[in-house]
Amino acid sequence: MRPETEEDLAALIRDASAPLSVIGGGTRLWPGEGQGARLDMTAMTGVTLYEPEALTLVVRAGTPLQTVRDTLAAEGQMLGFEPDDLPGSTIGGVAATNASGARRVLSGAARDALIGVRFVDGQGQIIRNGGRVMKNVTGYDLVKLMAGSRGQLGVLTELSFRTTPLPQVTTTLRLPDLDAEEAIRAFTAALGGPHDVSAARWTPDHGALIRLEGLGASVAARSAELARRLSDFGAPSQVEDHPWHIPTPADPGHDVWRIICRPSQAPSLLERLPQPMLVDWGGALILAAMPAGQPPELPPFAGHARRITGADAAILPKPDPVTERIQRDLRYRFDPRGIFQGGR
Repeated sequence: MRPETEEDLAALIRDASAPLSVIGGGTRLWPGEGQGARLDMTAMTGVTLYEPEALTLVVRAGTPLQTVRDTLAAEGQMLGFEPDDLPGSTIGGVAATNASGARRVLSGAARDALIGVRFVDGQGQIIRNGGRVMKNVTGYDLVKLMAGSRGQLGVLTELSFRTTPLPQVTTTLRLPDLDAEEAIRAFTAALGGPHDVSAARWTPDHGALIRLEGLGASVAARSAELARRLSDFGAPSQVEDHPWHIPTPADPGHDVWRIICRPSQAPSLLERLPQPMLVDWGGALILAAMPAGQPPELPPFAGHARRITGADAAILPKPDPVTERIQRDLRYRFDPRGIFQGGR
């Protein structure tokens, strides 16, 4: 099924008698997702409104992420939350998964840049919230609710974003000899100062990377001051054009686990993990490869771990009863027939 208009989509959902899986580029699916009949959103494309002077973009959900990037770059702008550039990714998938890259430490997540949504719920109703048009749905901030809902509450059809000017200058300080735990201490020092750090990431190949952006003179001054602040960790080198790409997937026979935590708790988690593939967001995000089918044994922490590759869905710890009830009630409110819950 590949609807071309919002009305076609609403009719398909009203007539559906079996579970559906909402798919754009299919690049951000996690284990257990995509098990229902495919609802292909790639025909609903195009920028419907772009006002560079107002830093506002309205775009249909099936539009390729690369098209959005190119449109904004032509006007010297970008999506400030820097979603990972996965080939084939759509902007609807970015919003539905709350995809947020390294710049989250400065600019927030996708939901923080999302100012309006249009979507079709599980009953085939077209809902509008935020942006230029408001539908009064008392009690719900639907813009924030839909960001990261992963197609469980409705099908996103149109999105309104606040855009961000491209930085004039970008530089990255690199401390190549730090291990992951040492890097987190360096990140805490960097992010705790007045340096406007726009990324703080560690990988096994590159060590600790700390990015600064802005006007040329400002970046030069902040880089020099930050290098002095980090002198206890070594002498940083400067990298002018580091590719902030996602890490290579784990070898076959391993599952990738995505761990969200407080940076202060990350060192105790790293003690229980093999060498991570990536530590990002100053220590708040860890990607680690575990032998297939083997979950990590982690101490109690404020956050969660989720298997994002492999055969089966898994999340640790299990949601508490109150959170589980709220999630269940929300799904029933927006999708009472369970049309979007197949395979979960």
